[in-house]
Amino acid sequence: MDNHVARLSRLDSCAVSDAVDKLNLPGAVSGIHRLSTDRRIAGRVITVKLDRAEGRPATTRHLCTAAIEAASPGDIIVVEQRTGIDAASWGGNLSIGAKQRGIAGVIIDGPARDIDESRELEFPVFARSHTARTARGRIIEVSTNEPVTVGDVSVGPGDYAVADGSGVVFVAAREIERVLDAAEAIVTRERAMAKALREGKPISQVMGANYEQMLKK
Repeated sequence: MDNHVARLSRLDSCAVSDAVDKLNLPGAVSGIHRLSTDRRIAGRVITVKLDRAEGRPATTRHLCTAAIEAASPGDIIVVEQRTGIDAASWGGNLSIGAKQRGIAGVIIDGPARDIDESRELEFPVFARSHTARTARGRIIEVSTNEPVTVGDVSVGPGDYAVADGSGVVFVAAREIERVLDAAEAIVTRERAMAKALREGKPISQVMGANYEQMLKK
């Protein structure tokens, strides 16, 4: 495993979000929900961009299959489906194929379907929403491993992502070392605060200056 991925896997999305805040970097995305499994995922990113099928030539290649075949074990597929069309950009057979390849999970800025099947497979799906509606005739894939936009964050192939029950955070590959350093320092501080609370120190003292200073540069 990539050492950066190993370190990222030990952090939750909140610590990484605090770290990108501290460093004045973009990264945190709200409103994408964990729809299957209770697991946190962390890994390198492979990107897929989808768009409206209308007015575009038909393709025989099913969306997201190129990304699955290009992925290495532990990678995360990140899909942009911001067309406004209610059509799923991920489904059960894609979850089977991704799990067979050892992919850590999928993050979708848009709808997914076959959520019950992904739960049965224990394959992590994070998405903006869910639907039963097929992509067929509605949306198509326009690029794989090109930059995409998730929320208001630009995400490129080879960037890093962490996702859990609180949200999703992306980290540009060029920034990963200093984001990890900052997040690990924040976690150390938070653990000390939690220890103080368990020892009976007043919460106003523990959460006052300590918390406010944590994100200062």
